[in-house]
Amino acid sequence: MLRQLKIWLSVLIALPLAGTIAGTAPAAAAAAAMTNYRVYQNDKPLREFATEKQAVAYAKRFAYSHVEKIADRAWMWDNFPRFKIYQGGMSKAGWEFRTYAEALAAAKQLNNVHIRDLEQPGWVYQSYANYRLFQGEKTKSGWTFATLDAAKKEAKKWANAHIIELSSNTWAWDNLNALQEATQRAGKAIYAIVSPDGTSASDRTYGYLYDAIQASAALGDTNVVNTSTGAVVHSNVRAYEVLQSGTTLGSFISLSKAVQFAKGYANASVVYNGETWWTSVPYLTVYQGDKKLKSFHTVTAAVRYAKGYAGSAVKNADGRTLWSNAKRLVYLAWNGETTSADVLGQVANTQGLSVDSPTWFELADDGGTLKDTSDASVVRTLAEAGIEVMPLVHNQFDQQLTTRFLASDAAQKTFISGLVGKLAELNVSGVNLDFENVSKDDRSAFTKFVTALASAVHAKGMKLSIDLPRGDVKWNHLTAYDHAALANVVDTMIIMAYDEHWTGSKEPGSVAGLAWTEEGVRQFLSYGIPRGKLMLGIPFYVRVWQLDGSGKLVGSRAVYMKDIGRLISETGAAGVKDAESGQMKYTYKQNGYTYQFWAETPETTAARVNIAKKYDLAGVAAWRLGYEDASLWTMMLQMK
Repeated sequence: MLRQLKIWLSVLIALPLAGTIAGTAPAAAAAAAMTNYRVYQNDKPLREFATEKQAVAYAKRFAYSHVEKIADRAWMWDNFPRFKIYQGGMSKAGWEFRTYAEALAAAKQLNNVHIRDLEQPGWVYQSYANYRLFQGEKTKSGWTFATLDAAKKEAKKWANAHIIELSSNTWAWDNLNALQEATQRAGKAIYAIVSPDGTSASDRTYGYLYDAIQASAALGDTNVVNTSTGAVVHSNVRAYEVLQSGTTLGSFISLSKAVQFAKGYANASVVYNGETWWTSVPYLTVYQGDKKLKSFHTVTAAVRYAKGYAGSAVKNADGRTLWSNAKRLVYLAWNGETTSADVLGQVANTQGLSVDSPTWFELADDGGTLKDTSDASVVRTLAEAGIEVMPLVHNQFDQQLTTRFLASDAAQKTFISGLVGKLAELNVSGVNLDFENVSKDDRSAFTKFVTALASAVHAKGMKLSIDLPRGDVKWNHLTAYDHAALANVVDTMIIMAYDEHWTGSKEPGSVAGLAWTEEGVRQFLSYGIPRGKLMLGIPFYVRVWQLDGSGKLVGSRAVYMKDIGRLISETGAAGVKDAESGQMKYTYKQNGYTYQFWAETPETTAARVNIAKKYDLAGVAAWRLGYEDASLWTMMLQMK
């Protein structure tokens, strides 16, 4: 990795189209620009900001959004609705409000609704009718009233009218005189008393509806049915059930009686026809997987509790997930050889970054001397932003030096002691081992060294990650890297899935074709490495290949991902889809030469992240920061 970087930098200095190292501002200015707040819609991250004010302003553009402090996921702001209108057991998206005043204004435009304060049990307002008007056995949707006087006022417009008091389900008033009552009683007996299952509950039938309703009430849990039409014209069935944790506590004819009873019990609900009309069950529930853990009235209490359980989520009664700490991809990125100000400047351009890996340590000689350029202030600054630091240590990619070092137990002891001591002093999360160009003859010695380093790192409560070339299963057993043995001792193994074609290649091609990348993942898994230990390395650069008039490859140079658009614009490069790599292949001519490159774009980055998701890997690692546009990270954050 770094060996390639040094080659690139020697070439890039002279190239006007090549990228330059980002982040020249002082460390303090870079730290101030670092993101501290993350905006979510429900539980999906959208974007990060340096200040809470910026984050809140952005979050207001989205429904069900909230702002968290990245470092500790402290809940800072949300626009979740607190009040919700229901009509019976049903609600609508437009019936959710932040304030009671808004909810009340809307509710008063509707009939037979209630308002639920989502942070309290029960209702805070209801407009359910107390009386219903009938003409004979017929009624209308608008014939419900809050008061008996209002019902009577409408009833006086109609002959043969009566009013049912809904709370008691009894005949409260009618406008029939004695002669009319007698006439109906003497008429054809068409009203029967029927059980809910459809069987007869009485041998008698009635001509006068009032008599049938009285008889049904005396029997209980029955319906009055018009035998001529088969219609249920009145019901005394106790259809309102009061439940507590799935157990029926009681059944009632009317909603008001059921609610009155339910108020005496915690976590109770009134259910009618399978829908919940009233409840004291908290609106929010914490789940771990499919298992319910506990319910809460407020989101802050629910989130505080959920943080104590891995893989937990806070969901509302409608099934919407508002917060979760379910497994997300780990995003690691390397800085390369840069100053502390550059490191902070590069990180300030990221969103969703989990681990930063600055190049701070180097094997200086075969005696195990450690070259150290670390900066504790960078560790503290990144920790405050919720970003772990896992510094990179390399071997200068010097094969002979590494062979001599691995031949000396004393040198390794000196090196490990110095490195682990410094890591502990810095209070970092661990170290990233990037020993490349190791001789195949040192395979056993290298495994022994990594095992000893891992043991020392773990003893201090830290982790060890290792960078390994993508390679190929056909010949990796002939290299210095014993994948299966190394996987047993390290915490994370990063597949450097790039340089499929590199500066020493004999033919032009993609830095990392998508099919080649995915096959590399499958090969690493075939070594028996657990998915949770694997991370996919992804490139933020391309290689531009130079061919002479006969098509012979004469050179190449690296170009940063962020400069590709400018390169295309300035050269007029024409692109075609390359099926083999899954990328756009661009070609242009200049000064008698033909140039080709396979573009890295937000789409190809997304495809690489999706490969990591497809195989359930721990995450992705980007080589390297400063090569990409900051806008790329917004997409990556949303893909975590």
